Amino acid sequence: MGKTLYLETSSGISGDMFVAAMIDLGADLETLERALNSIPADGFMVEISSVKKSGIACCDFNVILDAAHENHDHDMAYLYGPAPVSSAAPQEEAHHCHGCEDEEAHHCHCHEEEPHHHHEHHHHGRHLAEILDIIDATDMTDSAKALADKMFHIVAEAESLAHHMPLEEVHFHEVGAIDSIVDIIAAAVTFDSLGITDVIIPCLTEGRGTVRCQHGVLPVPVPATMNIIEAYDMPLTIMEAKGEYVTPTGAAIAAAICTTHQLPKAFRIVRTGLGAGKRDYTERTNILRAYLIEGNAMEEGKDEIVKLETDIDDSTGEALGYTIDRLMQAGALDVHYSPVYMKKNRPAWELTVICKKSRMEELEDIIFKETTTIGIREFPSVMRSILRRNQKQVETPFGIAEVKEVALPGERRFYPEYESVKAIAEKEHLPFAEVYHLVKALAEQNE
Repeated sequence: MGKTLYLETSSGISGDMFVAAMIDLGADLETLERALNSIPADGFMVEISSVKKSGIACCDFNVILDAAHENHDHDMAYLYGPAPVSSAAPQEEAHHCHGCEDEEAHHCHCHEEEPHHHHEHHHHGRHLAEILDIIDATDMTDSAKALADKMFHIVAEAESLAHHMPLEEVHFHEVGAIDSIVDIIAAAVTFDSLGITDVIIPCLTEGRGTVRCQHGVLPVPVPATMNIIEAYDMPLTIMEAKGEYVTPTGAAIAAAICTTHQLPKAFRIVRTGLGAGKRDYTERTNILRAYLIEGNAMEEGKDEIVKLETDIDDSTGEALGYTIDRLMQAGALDVHYSPVYMKKNRPAWELTVICKKSRMEELEDIIFKETTTIGIREFPSVMRSILRRNQKQVETPFGIAEVKEVALPGERRFYPEYESVKAIAEKEHLPFAEVYHLVKALAEQNE
């Protein structure tokens, strides 16, 4: 069953804030630790703990660098002026965060005493190919790797535009440093482990002024961040507070996962995650709030989508089936094939994909790579009517089952979720249809 994530970025977004929020939402720590321990790079360790920001308990994801790799990413004096910026914040008190198993800090990875791997470079910068090699060698799912690749490609495109350089020649500094690489890998792994399919980001909230980086003192938003916001049509709010609240890494993560900017009028919060930032701003506390939501997440009424079509006459059935799986995993709303006849009376299949506009480019890329088609028809701004739906859980003699509840005027219908029914049928050795009808009947009784 897909999940809907709502990111509230009124205090900014960065890589470490996002990862911390995902951990606080319940991301799989074992999967994250396995990925971190397999990164072919040295000079860092990771600490997961709970801290207080303005008295609010938040999860903290901290990439600690050794002396050879240390940078100034969280050094307020370096970032914002020659004079050190003192923090009036008291010593942060450790508290339990949802992702941690106990009250102590959770150390995931430590390689700082080991010899450097052949992949490792100092934090003076890396090219995109080097970073993609690191991601490819890391132990994580294919979908998490694809997401991490996408995030770095987004940053690379933004830097390429900012410096008027070919993509393969872009030399990353801050984002090529090992802490940023760890942040993005961890972001992809934690997001992937939560099974999220829809992401709502109404807008990004940025500050004003300037910030110091490897290229010098730059205006906020920095060029890379601004290029990402423009290229991915991300709504932006500029607040009066001074400081860089949206980092290029944070902007790239948001652009890579966002499926809509429209927050439903009403919804139920299933779980809240709070990710702590490292920069101590006086005007606004650096916290990213993330919510798993359900109930009216899709409102009854009209919804704007994109329709993609292409005709295929020389791909195998196995390739076409695999293509459907990849398209659905990448965020397609619906995919189907219809038999057609092409010129010279050749039998073929017409592939139709329904998706959000934000997913169109990625899905087209999958179609071109996985099939033999050489052209795709686009039907933008297609409107569809949708009924209000809600996910609910039903208690059965065999455990909890997931059911989709659909509201019609004066009527409610219940549709047991396939994966939930399948799991019960396989566990109890019962026919699928029998479990399906049982779950449906129980849902109707509990209405």
